[in-house]
Amino acid sequence: MKALVLGAGGLLGSELMKLLPGAAGLTRAQLSVTDLSALHAALPHYQPEVVFNCAAYNAVDGAEGQQDMAYQVNAQGAFNVALACAQHDLRLIHFSTNFVFGGTLDRPYVETDEVGPLGAYGKSKLEGEKLSSMVSARALIIRTAALFGGEGRAKRVSFPERILQRATAGERLRVVSDQTVNPTYAADLAAAAIALASSDIHGVVHIVGAGCCAWDELARVTLAAAGVTAQIERVTSDELAAPAPRPRNGCLGSTRTEALRPWPEALREWIRLRTNANPMNTTTP
Repeated sequence: MKALVLGAGGLLGSELMKLLPGAAGLTRAQLSVTDLSALHAALPHYQPEVVFNCAAYNAVDGAEGQQDMAYQVNAQGAFNVALACAQHDLRLIHFSTNFVFGGTLDRPYVETDEVGPLGAYGKSKLEGEKLSSMVSARALIIRTAALFGGEGRAKRVSFPERILQRATAGERLRVVSDQTVNPTYAADLAAAAIALASSDIHGVVHIVGAGCCAWDELARVTLAAAGVTAQIERVTSDELAAPAPRPRNGCLGSTRTEALRPWPEALREWIRLRTNANPMNTTTP
């Protein structure tokens, strides 16, 4: 598969690059999805068969104060990529989020459930979904949730990495206990996305780690798997008072695909790889 990965410097983009030998990868600094002319130049230059659009403004709280920026990347940028792919007749794999839902259901959300984002981030991502579908009939839109993985050296690290870093630094760990998600290993998502890219499936599909948990449970399991001793202080969403509203039920299910492996299993593998890469990561405060 000859592929082009946009947003190749991020968590998911970097995992895709590991699994796609010979793929071209462009970071935000190399190509911004807000630049339509640059996209039109890049596609014939790299001549991909499929484009993976991992580029996103994903600072959930930051989006409340930078809504224009969020919409430029997540909505207009998504439209630009989809339009360029349509005009060059390319397969598009676009990534979205569980934040397009309002979180009021008492079961995991499936692809056909009504959307209703609460904050600017989710609203901008939903607009990106709509625009991508409008201009690219071959687009596959993958919604996912609570990505984790990576090597911990990125500017923005995943929640389990942040918990481990703060725990080993002896910092206070206040973690919300009334929001549920499917923790999803970025490496597993990347592999699933590549497999689906070669299929005929299009439209919206949910791909997440199997199982749901609250953020405080994810924190406790992360610490236990890493052998780090620290106290988790459970707090409610109201007590945490984050700038952006979040769905209480952020869990996804699917009527179109199977879930990835159970999130605790994937989490343990990531921690093993993380420890092997840097034995100092096993330090306990």
